[in-house]
Amino acid sequence: MNNAVLYEKKEGVAIVTLNRPERLNAVNDEIRAGLREKLDDAAKDEEVKVIIVTGAGRGFCAGADMDGLAATSQGESQGSQVEAEEREYAANEVKGFDGGFSYFPTVPKPIIAAINGPAAGVGFIMALYADIRFAKEGAVFSSAFSKRGLIAEWGVGWILPRLVGIARANDILFSSRKFSAEEAEQMGIVNKTFSEENFDDAVFAYAADLAKNVSPRSLRIMKQQIYNAQGETIKENLDSSMQAMLESFKSDDFKEGVSHFVEKREPKFTGK
Repeated sequence: MNNAVLYEKKEGVAIVTLNRPERLNAVNDEIRAGLREKLDDAAKDEEVKVIIVTGAGRGFCAGADMDGLAATSQGESQGSQVEAEEREYAANEVKGFDGGFSYFPTVPKPIIAAINGPAAGVGFIMALYADIRFAKEGAVFSSAFSKRGLIAEWGVGWILPRLVGIARANDILFSSRKFSAEEAEQMGIVNKTFSEENFDDAVFAYAADLAKNVSPRSLRIMKQQIYNAQGETIKENLDSSMQAMLESFKSDDFKEGVSHFVEKREPKFTGK
């Protein structure tokens, strides 16, 4: 059993927790396999509407496990400590993102990164590919790659400039400097920073509100639209969004969205 990643479910929210706190949740084979499997479990569970990814202990994810990097630097293969479970992974229609942690956009439910502590290297990239990012005051970020003799790995050179612009992306990647949660919020890397006392409750409240009050179908289609739009022309996007809108008019969630508003009651969306 893979205990490197934990799974909890409540009020329509799945909480997926990286669980190597003694190593600040550094990524190894168990983390990679366990995370993909737990995200897939959440994607396939009809009770789950939103996913939170966070870290156990005082860190989010400190990057790749240094033992593995040391082996690689000496020309040794890290091998594979975990046999991947054979399964068909749930996926939306987002194209071209399946690799590293860039597969997050292909998970057909919103992923919220609850960044409770250091997010560095591949842990920083993991956070970037989440759909929404919240940080705890005191969390520290760093790309780290240039200080290890590495490069802009796993698509970070594509996604980071889209979040912060080219000049700021150059600064973050070239210097590998550490920066605070507050600066990350200012740059647009995180959506909002919460105090240590309020962090867990605030992130969960946001996720639970999405799970309860908005259409799961809308979330699924919007996520698909947003990431596919990164490779579309304006004409292609106008055409695809018009087609998606016409299809939404036929959906049960559209009918419920109008009905609950007119009837002044809480929604009962089915995702269909």
